[in-house]
Amino acid sequence: MKKLLLIAAVAIGFQTAIFAQSNASGTAQQNVQLALSNALEIKFNSNNSTTGPTVTLPFNSVTDFQNGVISSDIDLYVRSNKNFTVTVNSSSNQFTYTGSASQNTTMSVPSVLGIMVTSNNTGGSIGNNFSSNSFNNINSNSKTLFQNCTYGGNQNFTIKYKATPGFNSPSGTYSTDVIYTATQQ
Repeated sequence: MKKLLLIAAVAIGFQTAIFAQSNASGTAQQNVQLALSNALEIKFNSNNSTTGPTVTLPFNSVTDFQNGVISSDIDLYVRSNKNFTVTVNSSSNQFTYTGSASQNTTMSVPSVLGIMVTSNNTGGSIGNNFSSNSFNNINSNSKTLFQNCTYGGNQNFTIKYKATPGFNSPSGTYSTDVIYTATQQ
């Protein structure tokens, strides 16, 4: 009887193995492509915008007029999927005047306003016209501020402005726009 039960168990196991192997399967395959375009933006850290807050340099004493006034740090960042350069220029070679003076209100941007790099985390180098230890004047012609910058999601830099107007201009508000342009290489 034991032999008969053993033979029956083996036969049932063999039959189950045959049925287990008959399951069907299939596959499907699909190609997924990412269509990336060139991506680039430059913004001010203080307000996460392409238009930075107004920088006001107050001249309250004779010493300020003689030695100049320096801004606090201005932080910008670039996000790019390719290497890039950054240029800087003023919107005009002359400041725009607002006030009530009747005498000459013409003030030259290149002779008054300078910029200095205080931090460079772009992966690139400071352009030939600028420095991290002195202020260099800007004008309406674009000059390379940073060159050979490395692509990335948070390539940032910090600058300061210095204005030294001297004593040839009447009281009032003198303004110009400073424009930073990031360009992929």
